[in-house]
Amino acid sequence: MLCGILWNGSGAMFDSLTDRLGSVFDKLTRRGALSEGDVDAALREVRQALLEADVALPVARDFIAKVRERAVGQEVVKSVSPGQMVVKIVHDALVDTLGSEAVEINLNAVPPAAILMVGLQGSGKTTTTAKLAKRLVAQDKKKVLMASLDTRRPAAMEQLKVLGEQIDVPTLPIVEGQNPTDIAKRAMQAARLQGYDVVMLDTAGRMHVDEALMAEVQAIGGVAQPVETLLVADSLTGQDAVNVAEQFNKRLNLTGIVLTRVDGDGRGGAALSMRAVTGCPIKLLGVGEKLDELETFHPDRIAGRILGMGDVVSLVEKASESIDEEQAEKLAKKVQKGQFDMNDLLDQLRQISKMGGLDGLMAMLPGVGKMKKQMAEANLDPKLIKRQEAIILSMTTAERDSPKLIHASRKKRIAAGSGTSVQEVNRLLKQFKQMSGMMKKVSKMGKKGMMRQGLAGLGGPGGSGGQGGLMQGMPKIPGMPGQ
Repeated sequence: MLCGILWNGSGAMFDSLTDRLGSVFDKLTRRGALSEGDVDAALREVRQALLEADVALPVARDFIAKVRERAVGQEVVKSVSPGQMVVKIVHDALVDTLGSEAVEINLNAVPPAAILMVGLQGSGKTTTTAKLAKRLVAQDKKKVLMASLDTRRPAAMEQLKVLGEQIDVPTLPIVEGQNPTDIAKRAMQAARLQGYDVVMLDTAGRMHVDEALMAEVQAIGGVAQPVETLLVADSLTGQDAVNVAEQFNKRLNLTGIVLTRVDGDGRGGAALSMRAVTGCPIKLLGVGEKLDELETFHPDRIAGRILGMGDVVSLVEKASESIDEEQAEKLAKKVQKGQFDMNDLLDQLRQISKMGGLDGLMAMLPGVGKMKKQMAEANLDPKLIKRQEAIILSMTTAERDSPKLIHASRKKRIAAGSGTSVQEVNRLLKQFKQMSGMMKKVSKMGKKGMMRQGLAGLGGPGGSGGQGGLMQGMPKIPGMPGQ
């Protein structure tokens, strides 16, 4: 049975596990030789960290046994850096637990391919249905029809219709009085007649798993013959989510699990446990609340994030997607003429926001735990980008074009208009001045290179209050902003 987990949320997942494992491995890597006792002591802490992160006990036990088997062997004892070797073994075990490779949604079926969304009430099925539909249209160039089979929850059908209008994906017209099986039949028939590639079927939920729910979903499955049956589960329910997945997996031909609200769950153990309990590979990762924030799940990259190694490959991909070629060309011409202004700085701030903001960038950078501590010590607020955007938007057109016009009284007006302080306005103006100088220096690097350098202009030395530039202190990565 081909299974998959869609993981819907942001970089907050695994935060607590990353912090705990970071301190364990810091102690290990500072040592020279490692005895079996050293390894056992470290693994006891790793096991405790897994349990505190809400990983199921049998899963944590199997994970530690797998790591210990390799960590106490000659491979580690004779290693030049045994601490680093143990970290690598844990990394490989995490990859194995999360799934060895990226797996996409299966659309290998005669059109229209049905994707059945199931789960308990309030788990986020309808929003996830729209997210996946948008992704299939944008990335896979599929013609998608969405249909709500939820006749129980008030306004459920209307909710999917509204989401469909937002993402420009059609929904099946609502016909009052039809039961879920009849709606599924009508959806499949309409899709065949109108040449759709994919039909997304959003089913009703219950407060708990019951016989009526299972019977209804099985009947719908019999009509639609779905190529994917995806269970949507709320990560905030922790071990309950794992139990729900187990029950659905026993009764239905599940092909995947959608884990929602991971942005509110810093533990992440439910994901590790579900993968182990159901044997399903994770397929997609949701990285925020917006309807387009879904990306392919890469087990090796996520394992790297958990261990504080970062996810440089995803960061490079995100940067290349976010950099607008036309914008880069426009910026290049302005810099060459010495015309860089506050409008251009606003564009740079928005580039960082498109890449997930400070939190999103940091989650993919090596040493993320230490950087978070540095940010906390420097009193650097992750919402700084939004405040700086507000400052620029509070300036007049003339002030944005020529920041030299901004004197004391204007600073007070801008601070009042943006809900910030004069000190923050001064800090932004200082960053702008540093960025302007830096942009002149890199003008010979080419247009796209200059756009990337522009992102790093926010990383110059900070102003008053001990708050450095946005990217200050981040590690240097070839080809990335700030290098």
